[in-house]
Amino acid sequence: MKLPPFSTIDEHSIMTRFLKPLLAALALSVLAGPLHAACYADYRARMDNPLRLHYGVMQVPDSACSVGAASGVVAGRLSAQGWTLVNVSSVFDDSGLASRRADAGQYFLRF
Repeated sequence: MKLPPFSTIDEHSIMTRFLKPLLAALALSVLAGPLHAACYADYRARMDNPLRLHYGVMQVPDSACSVGAASGVVAGRLSAQGWTLVNVSSVFDDSGLASRRADAGQYFLRF
């Protein structure tokens, strides 16, 4: 079997054959990024002697993106700084950050 000379091979079809899968993979990787949104918890905490209370917002791992699971993560981080968790109010994604920034003040993403 004799192969055709190199110059007769359709360069456009070769380019298309290799570029289409590459572009499809690139598009999928770009689209997959936003599907993996961050998870945040808003909470209330206290410290005794003297009594101090605060409301804050903390980023938690995706694996702890429920009120119950986030409670353990938040309590651990707070206790390392002398605070006691009162409760985790809710968990939310990036879309809920802006509305909570002012209320959390200095405790916005602090821990």
